[in-house]
Amino acid sequence: MHERFQDRIHAGRALAKALGAYAGRKDTLVLALPRGGVPLAHEIAGILALPMDVWLVRKLGVPGYEELAMGAIALGDTCYLNDGVIRELNVPLKLVRDVIASEQKELNRRNNLYRRGAPLPDLGSRTVIIVDDGLATGATMRAAIESLRAAKAARIVVAVPVGSASTCAALRDIADEVVCLRMPEPFYGVGQFYDDFSQTSDEEVLAILGQHPPATMEQKHAKK
Repeated sequence: MHERFQDRIHAGRALAKALGAYAGRKDTLVLALPRGGVPLAHEIAGILALPMDVWLVRKLGVPGYEELAMGAIALGDTCYLNDGVIRELNVPLKLVRDVIASEQKELNRRNNLYRRGAPLPDLGSRTVIIVDDGLATGATMRAAIESLRAAKAARIVVAVPVGSASTCAALRDIADEVVCLRMPEPFYGVGQFYDDFSQTSDEEVLAILGQHPPATMEQKHAKK
């Protein structure tokens, strides 16, 4: 029986302990996948004395079964499609394109809202700890990793409190490190391992980000 997390704050504090080797490192940046990853990243950044920002990714849900991911999009025009899911469910190409267009609008909205028009973080020579509240299919995290590679991140560390063992294994092939505290089998869903898994609101995200200036290129060079 795997112990449940009280909430995202509890999960973030537990992850911070596992990431202690990165504490205070000037080359390391914590990036959260909104919205659920933001409270965890806030705890990690505070405990480890690291800067924090958000990295925006949107899941591409199967029409009519939106919780099932057929892919994801991320900053930097990254688009990951799970061809197996699309073929198995016979999702028409037009519907795939429609979902991409809709989620791109939401991605842009969140970028304007959360990052207040700031330029994207300069990731060259940086270690990035990319945080979410859990991994099911891993589609959004895979898109995040691909976009972080395109942004020239030096090292990518995936950090989650709970996830599917098969998803974590697959992500280890494309990330430099995967830190996952619990990989229960059978895995039914992320929410089953939280006492409180209520949705994180835009207001909560904005309140947290207000405590963290966007990690811009100028901020990076100022630390040298």
